Amino acid sequence: MADLPTHTIVFEILTRLPAKDVGRSKSVCKQWYALLSTQDFIKIHCSRSVVSSNQRVLLIDDLTCSVRPIISNNNDYGPSSTVTFPFHHQNNDVSILSHLNGLLCVCLNHTYELLLWNPTTTAFKRLSTPDSHGFYINNLDAIGLYVDADDDYKVLHIKRRSGVLGVYVYSREVDSWRNIPFITRQEYLSPHFNWSAGTFCGGTLYFTVCECWIGGTNVVICFDVNSKQFKEISFPPIPSNGMVQGVLVNV
Repeated sequence: MADLPTHTIVFEILTRLPAKDVGRSKSVCKQWYALLSTQDFIKIHCSRSVVSSNQRVLLIDDLTCSVRPIISNNNDYGPSSTVTFPFHHQNNDVSILSHLNGLLCVCLNHTYELLLWNPTTTAFKRLSTPDSHGFYINNLDAIGLYVDADDDYKVLHIKRRSGVLGVYVYSREVDSWRNIPFITRQEYLSPHFNWSAGTFCGGTLYFTVCECWIGGTNVVICFDVNSKQFKEISFPPIPSNGMVQGVLVNV
């Protein structure tokens, strides 16, 4: 391996390793640390991690967290490995709201705080601020995690508070929140509408917004992550004889 170019080792070999082994490789030397931290490396590694042989299930149970690999050829799971929470939490306290490329957006239920957490590296960032940004209320708020054209990982937080809707974006690169306008029908502010978590695909975050009774309004709200514009598209036809469950998937 000593005769191989560093670029070949990093981008053709290390991009195929599990994320935990990549983390260990960063300690080899300063050059490897720098290369393994680039957005180019992260993109290639993530694209190779989506194959079935690299898929894993993360389980949170009371005070513990574990990861088990999926063995696709026999529909089974591999041995479990324990993941240590790097932040203080209570029993049944951590809720996963969104995930992207191994990064999780979670909520601490006892404080309502939002956090970004990488279970592989154990790095985490609290998103709450003294001016009340970064606090999540279940059944009222919606969260979407995405990456923009500048490779900046961001969190879209839709907040409904006493009939007032606020839309905020957190940037990991600049470590701050900012408000963006929400241009669509104000009736979606009502607690009679349920918002799904955001599904990120093709530069757009998608949310299903459904009224809480048979025959109610059902729409898909789209957020273009580069133009920062919202738009509304109609829901697929729903049978008139009952209720259905709509789930956005990236397939």
